[in-house]
Amino acid sequence: MSARLALRGLQVHAGTRRLLGPLDLDLAPGQCLGLVGESGSGKSLTVLSLLGLLPPGLTAQGELLLDGERIELGSPAHHALRGRAIAWMPQDPQASLHPLRTVGAQLIESLRTLRGLDAAGARRAALSLFERLQLPDPSTLLARHPHQLSGGQRQRVLLALALAGKPRLLLADEPTSALDPRLAEEALALLDGLRREFGLAVLLVSHDLPLVAAHARRVAILRDGGLVETGDAGEVFANPQHAYTRELLAAERLPAPEPAAPGPRLLRLESVSVSYPRAPTPALQAASLDLHRGECLAVVGESGSGKSTLGRTVLRLARQGVSGRILLDGEDLLDAGPGQLRVLRRRIGVVFQDPYASLDPRMRVAALVAEPLRIHALGNAASRDARARALLSAVGLDPALADRYPHQLSGGQRQRVAIARALATDPELLVCDEAVSALDAHHRAGVLALLARLKRERGLALLFITHDFAAARALAERTALLVDGRLVAIGDTATLLAGEVRAG
Repeated sequence: MSARLALRGLQVHAGTRRLLGPLDLDLAPGQCLGLVGESGSGKSLTVLSLLGLLPPGLTAQGELLLDGERIELGSPAHHALRGRAIAWMPQDPQASLHPLRTVGAQLIESLRTLRGLDAAGARRAALSLFERLQLPDPSTLLARHPHQLSGGQRQRVLLALALAGKPRLLLADEPTSALDPRLAEEALALLDGLRREFGLAVLLVSHDLPLVAAHARRVAILRDGGLVETGDAGEVFANPQHAYTRELLAAERLPAPEPAAPGPRLLRLESVSVSYPRAPTPALQAASLDLHRGECLAVVGESGSGKSTLGRTVLRLARQGVSGRILLDGEDLLDAGPGQLRVLRRRIGVVFQDPYASLDPRMRVAALVAEPLRIHALGNAASRDARARALLSAVGLDPALADRYPHQLSGGQRQRVAIARALATDPELLVCDEAVSALDAHHRAGVLALLARLKRERGLALLFITHDFAAARALAERTALLVDGRLVAIGDTATLLAGEVRAG
């Protein structure tokens, strides 16, 4: 079968410094090519080069052949392909969809622009796309805003937007990193059906090796901007030839946690319920659990099960509609006044899912790590800076990184900075909300090992919220399972997750 996409000699430069390439890729109609590599390997640069969307200061050179037509990268003919022949499905639908416009308005606008349809025709096409993508009640969904949809629904809306111009090539950039295993499998199965039905070529960019192995026919492995291995996905993963590929596969095999006797109870939830305004049912219903010092409790469940609501409630970020008791060393967080709550919050650290979003891009690393110390008026400027650099060393980072900005770090480095900041006030409880879901296998393994070491050395209690069952098995002694806001099971991690769908 002739190639739908042939990329020849792609190189990306920043001035005289080469960041990517030379890179050659081939992709046939109806085929899925997996593009794999850790953060900084060049995956995103490849996608942005194909779209003609490189940031200022970067230049691409090379040649693109699309269904036999030779196109120079960066030329007007190349830019005219964007949204039409070549479409992009970005990683984060929450960030990619306009929060103040209905999803129907956004899709209809794209259909009118890309297909030249009138308003009525665009609406009919939008309804047809939603039906094809198996979205429920399409006419009602068109009138909703992004925040009114589930994570899986938002991801399908992004796919509808990508398909609006009837593309021949779809660039799927980490399309399942924010989804639980069931939704991720459903999303990829839907993409498989579209490939077969329309002969759509898909470049699947992912750090999830099992997912790529299951859905991509061929795979290309990138490292430091260079192609180190390519071939049939099954053969490459079964018999990797390059040491880096073997290293990535080894990073997927996470060890079980070291057995350790838990210390005294630190956190207790007693019949905690949370109801959001205008929601038909509570987001969390009468949840009760204990967490001890030196112990990790994983909280797992599908999207919308109440995992993040539980974490936000423990952090006192859910302010209304909360009932029950949350006891931190015997003190009720829900009854605490402003002064007492400020003192209690010093004892709780938090690590969010996306370090790029949770770290202020205008602040240097040292200032970011020291920020909790400044907020709680601990020490002077010099002592806070020294403490920040010591924390960077404690989480395995070179203190010389203290003077950099977040955008100058890799994904794994940014997450370690977020952990260092969470440790600034010497907390006893660390709440991790999907702290490794956006990381590649290598960085995920490193961050999990770091959390395990900090738990062991500092006697930290970890509340580890995740949809990644493999990460839960590697870190948590016990696991709590949430379904539709109800805590349906809690117990030994290996026993509770036995037979569950394997995390992606």
